[in-house]
Amino acid sequence: LNDESLERDIEEQLNIYKQKYAELKERLKLNGPYDDHDAILSIYAGAGGTDAQDWAQMLLRMYSRWSEKSGYKAQIIDESSGEEAGIKSVTLSINGDFTYGKLKGEHGVHRLVRLSPFNADNLRQTSFAKVDVLPKISAPDEVVLDEKDLKIDVYRAGGHGGQSVNTTDSAVRVTHLPTSITVAIQNERSQLQNKETALTILRSRLAQLQIEQHADTIKELKGPNEQAAWGNQIRNYVLHPYTMVKDARTKVETTDANAVLDGSLENFIDAYSEHIAAQSH
Repeated sequence: LNDESLERDIEEQLNIYKQKYAELKERLKLNGPYDDHDAILSIYAGAGGTDAQDWAQMLLRMYSRWSEKSGYKAQIIDESSGEEAGIKSVTLSINGDFTYGKLKGEHGVHRLVRLSPFNADNLRQTSFAKVDVLPKISAPDEVVLDEKDLKIDVYRAGGHGGQSVNTTDSAVRVTHLPTSITVAIQNERSQLQNKETALTILRSRLAQLQIEQHADTIKELKGPNEQAAWGNQIRNYVLHPYTMVKDARTKVETTDANAVLDGSLENFIDAYSEHIAAQSH
């Protein structure tokens, strides 16, 4: 009996060590600049009208469900609704351990192929949405902004009619003059809150640009090339005539598209981490 008990104890300890080893192995892959930070994730509907805006809404649900399943907190900080359905754009703050490190591989263009629910003939439609993922830079000393490089405009928020948000000039637009990066926020009721959120996103965009351009200082940064980003298609989601989700970089694929759209992204996230780790060796 003692031997059996000892054997069980050893097995339990071994399983604990195996789990810790797996966790440490994962953390070692997430060793890039800002990988341990929270993330700011934005989704923009591409060309294609209502179908593209509905696709952006589907992606919002996918990342919200992933956050929920991962025990992370996702909060919408800015949103622009579509006229008929879906969203034109949305920005989320996602907080949790190594969120940016895990989500940075989602950055790029996501392509959907399906039968359109928005045309009378139910024809096959291809829609695009762009996902931006930034490390959340809340601490001002991490990315120092020079006041003279900023142009700050205050204007009336354009929400739905009847909301008190429209009665004050609470929306804020911050432009970083050297790079021409502009961030506009109107979700919060307070002008001060909107300004703080806009500055956080601006710092985050500049940090991302620093990583991409291998620049040592903010002063070295050039403006981002938005058009080039649209060409960067990273993943295809096919719902008709068959179902498949396939990553263009890692070649990881699954026929269970519904599970992926319900937030099961672990295989894609892990494969991208390994892909990056292999490239750096």
